[in-house]
Amino acid sequence: MHLRNWPLWGGLLLAVVAFFSYFIVFSRWVITRDVPWVTYLLFIVATVLLIAGVRHAERKLGVSIVAFVGIAIFAVFVFAVTVGTKMLPASHGAPRVGQKAPEFALHDTANRVVTLSALEQSAPKGVLLIFYRGYW
Repeated sequence: MHLRNWPLWGGLLLAVVAFFSYFIVFSRWVITRDVPWVTYLLFIVATVLLIAGVRHAERKLGVSIVAFVGIAIFAVFVFAVTVGTKMLPASHGAPRVGQKAPEFALHDTANRVVTLSALEQSAPKGVLLIFYRGYW
């Protein structure tokens, strides 16, 4: 295992960069925080480089260990992001399923004020409220 195997070392370096770049850079914006697609793309390129490095190596054991470490970093990231999104704080003040929602007034996409009571009057069978989790 020598340093001339640039795909292997480049893949390991890119895996480390991808891991930390999510927490340092990409977690700042909703488009790359909620679904870390840029980080996943970086990890996919890193994995391809790691596999290419293993295929071109003469001695496989040490090279395989480096590739395993790079892919393990990817696996730890996927696990951390998946588990981390499940650890949101409980919303104790939220209405329960079937419970009447409190009255509210919000602006719609045309900037008109919409109230729950007005929606209930226009919809004789009830109103379905859907809450999206987000950071906007």
